[in-house]
Amino acid sequence: MADRLDQPRQPGPRLRPHYDPEAFGRLSERIARFLGTARFLVYMTGFVAVWVLWNVFTPESWRFDPYPFIFLTLMLSLQASYAAPLILLAQNRQADRDRVQSELDRAAADRAQADLEYLTREIAALRMALGEVATRDYIHSELQRLQEDLQEPSTPADPAGADR
Repeated sequence: MADRLDQPRQPGPRLRPHYDPEAFGRLSERIARFLGTARFLVYMTGFVAVWVLWNVFTPESWRFDPYPFIFLTLMLSLQASYAAPLILLAQNRQADRDRVQSELDRAAADRAQADLEYLTREIAALRMALGEVATRDYIHSELQRLQEDLQEPSTPADPAGADR
């Protein structure tokens, strides 16, 4: 029977294991964060020191990795082969977060720039409008001048030199 297009498919058996990429990414970040600490270096140094001391100073029947420490080298190589991709995955996720944050910062800066330009135009318009408005000092000086004009004694018109 042909698949019907108006109905979803029934999930079939999966050949690949399913995992949540986000959960795996968070786990890789936690591991990478731990690998970059002094605590990890101390633990790893202690582990290697105990391994070497055990395989050098214990009786031969108890030793499991004689002097060239091939098994230790294999363990450290295995740890490094898993640590490197986990660290790279964590760095990629951090780069993605940084890119998103950079885009948000750029958008905020663009909005702030637009707001600043708008406010600059508004201030310029206000200055131009204030240039046409009479200020308090101008009105005060005009009123004083008018008051002085009114207070000056008016001299009667001299009839063609009467005292002379």
